[in-house]
Amino acid sequence: MQAPRLVRVAAPLIIGALVLSACGSKSESGSGSGNITLTLGVIAPLSGDLSAVGNGIKNGVELAIKQANENKTIKGVTLKLDAEDDTAKAEVGAQVAAKLVADSSVIGVVGPLNSSVAKSTAPVLSQANIASISPSNSNVDLTNRGVLATGGTQTRPYKSYFRVCATDDIQGPFAADYAVKDLGKKTIAIVHDKKAYGQGLAEAFAKQAKADGATVLPTETINPGDKDFSAIVTKLKAAKPDFLFYGGEYPEASLLTKQMKAGGLNIPLMGGDGVDAAEYIKIAGASANGDLATALGAPTDSLASAKQFLTDYKAAAYADPADPYGAASYDAANAIIKALAKAVGDGKKSGQAVRDEVTKEVQDSDFEGVTGKISFDQFGDTNTKILTVYSVKDGKFVAAKSGTFGG
Repeated sequence: MQAPRLVRVAAPLIIGALVLSACGSKSESGSGSGNITLTLGVIAPLSGDLSAVGNGIKNGVELAIKQANENKTIKGVTLKLDAEDDTAKAEVGAQVAAKLVADSSVIGVVGPLNSSVAKSTAPVLSQANIASISPSNSNVDLTNRGVLATGGTQTRPYKSYFRVCATDDIQGPFAADYAVKDLGKKTIAIVHDKKAYGQGLAEAFAKQAKADGATVLPTETINPGDKDFSAIVTKLKAAKPDFLFYGGEYPEASLLTKQMKAGGLNIPLMGGDGVDAAEYIKIAGASANGDLATALGAPTDSLASAKQFLTDYKAAAYADPADPYGAASYDAANAIIKALAKAVGDGKKSGQAVRDEVTKEVQDSDFEGVTGKISFDQFGDTNTKILTVYSVKDGKFVAAKSGTFGG
């Protein structure tokens, strides 16, 4: 889903008028590790249907900031959080991105959750050369990966945009291989929500499922926010698929699987990382059993590197769970924090020079994070391609298989 043209025009005007005289301000007495305060922004849905996931992103960043301040990671600098609610809408995302740009203390942003929102935030933040790292955007257009499918040459559309998650052209085929080759599914229904993330993921899944030999039924679509799927269930039931892949997020997916099974179509629903959320199971109830979802990386609770993070997150007593993106957001925040430590190391840079240097240092990231190796290719995509299929068993997502596409 493309951002409204009005927003795309208005946001650069705000940025064009911005003059960065100094990056940061004197910190409030008694907080953090120094006398200069710099800001790490978050853009995510902090209200509405996706708020549990959005707040998990915010919490991961907040924990990274808290630890950096306590450990005096950046000498002379106190970090603070500015979490902005994009309400999962592209036009709101552009507005809050412009707000963060206008704050001269902002040196980096984690988020957003949705690819459709990122298509509005990325140009705004990139024009100001503010590093933004998403834990979850997977649409290929954000780093121009789509041209690779047609033999084109990839170029980078947004110079300061990065992500620590796998893209649709990797996640979709990985899911399709599992459905067809591991589970032996032969007739697959496809439904998506018409948003950038959902449609892109569904199309990539369908293409690979066909290549693997499955029969893929004509794609059905819904609208974000829909709650009654009886017409689609009736149509799908007549086609007799043995599997359904849904491109979209858990609020609609949970209702779709519940209504599908209540209507007598008792087949698994599989989604991408947008379905991999505790809220999916909470809403769907027993109907979720046997359903599946894919996500970036190996299971967080199986990683020795994540043990301390999970302990610290639990100790912080956040209301929302860390999964699915809390750990990835923590890693994204630490990539910016590590970059900032290098950017202000000599104490001679200020204003836009700090933002420029942070983006440069983020590009050169190379460290072991909670979720694995954190590094980026020349287009801003993660170099980590490990994915996991999860299956719902006894009310929980349980890891079924980890690997790489084609691996």
